[in-house]
Amino acid sequence: MVTPNLCQSAFAVLRRIEPTLVLEQLGSSLFATALQMVVKDRCVNATYPDAHLSREGSQQRAMTDFYMAYDLTVRLVPLLPALLIARLGDRGWRRVPIAVPLCGYVLLSLTLLLVVVLRLPLQVMFGGAVVFGLCGGFGAYWPGVMTLAALSSTAAERSKVMMKVELLYGTAGLVGSLASGHLFLLYSSSLGTGTILIAVAALLQLLCLAQAITLLQVSHESHQETEDTSHLLPDDSGEVPAPAERNRVNVVLLIATAVLYGAAVGGAVGLMDAFVLKEPLSWSATQLGYGHAAGCMIFLTSYLGVTVFRRWVSDVTLILIGMLSFASGIYFMSFVRTTSMFYLARSLNLFALIPMPTIRSLLSQQVPASSCGTTLTYLQMALKFSGLAYIPAFTKIYQRTLDWFPGFVFTLSSVIAVLGMIPISIVSCRLRQKQKYTRIEVD
Repeated sequence: MVTPNLCQSAFAVLRRIEPTLVLEQLGSSLFATALQMVVKDRCVNATYPDAHLSREGSQQRAMTDFYMAYDLTVRLVPLLPALLIARLGDRGWRRVPIAVPLCGYVLLSLTLLLVVVLRLPLQVMFGGAVVFGLCGGFGAYWPGVMTLAALSSTAAERSKVMMKVELLYGTAGLVGSLASGHLFLLYSSSLGTGTILIAVAALLQLLCLAQAITLLQVSHESHQETEDTSHLLPDDSGEVPAPAERNRVNVVLLIATAVLYGAAVGGAVGLMDAFVLKEPLSWSATQLGYGHAAGCMIFLTSYLGVTVFRRWVSDVTLILIGMLSFASGIYFMSFVRTTSMFYLARSLNLFALIPMPTIRSLLSQQVPASSCGTTLTYLQMALKFSGLAYIPAFTKIYQRTLDWFPGFVFTLSSVIAVLGMIPISIVSCRLRQKQKYTRIEVD
């Protein structure tokens, strides 16, 4: 009797979104380290005679130029496919925003594997990025995951549920990052460095795709629509059920907050990979994996922060705490010169991942459930569009300040994060006014 029950429990778990998240993030974390080390190896002999750069300066410029073009491709191509996939999801095909992007992840990993094994030019990765984007990319995958989380939770518990998703995602990234540096060192002399690491990443993503297609069970009915709607007053947390119509002003302000914060985080973190590979840090593949793991630890601390703080503060205050945590940590990163200083700076980012899932939670409460997936995808597209501006800007600023102050981009990122606190503060005032008006109406 015990064995059948265990089998049934295991099968029930495999039908949930959690195994999908774990397998995908494990594969992605391995892929990220592999791509970074392959790019470093291919750019080691880069030269820019007209710019009179040192060997390390030339390598940094070549790496950042590659990542700029690669990131812009990954962000630009998925814009239209992600919206089409989101509309299919809102029409009842909830599995599509999960499965289709996973096909892109598998193909992208296979492209990197071919680049290493067949000694193809690094520019072939741009073709892989295009295919990845046509499958919707992260811009379709993550809103699809968050939509399933939003529709399976009540408004009062939504921010906590979404933060649980982030926690699981980060925990898987932590494990994958810790293992990635060691797996990178395993290689066959006939195939090249990193082959085993990339192959394992592709296998994990292939298993993830198989699970999403054959086993993943999705709910087509919103929990929000079935819960008791007899309450006339919002609860003490200040959260309100999703309205029948959009609150357009709040939606715009929330998206503005997300765009500013996303630009601050994306601009800084995107260049951190190049920053730690240059002197005086000069990290190895193993240290690089540990650095990624330190970033994934923030998922855990952010989840604990949401669990503790939400008992006393509103979602808006949670967002402000997270933004302040990131701004302080990334400002300290400007002056990092040793590995210990790097980890100290990252420790200040304890709650830096609280804002984005909480913004998504608030955003889902401002629109009807029938358009939740599309709205969250619009948010993701806004973040992608902003990347078309801040990625080249941060890259060029980093290249031009490399000799006199390489950490200047981190100071700039801190300033943008502080500016992002303005629109969310306006949302807080509007929600309080609405709550007060509702109470007066009921009285």
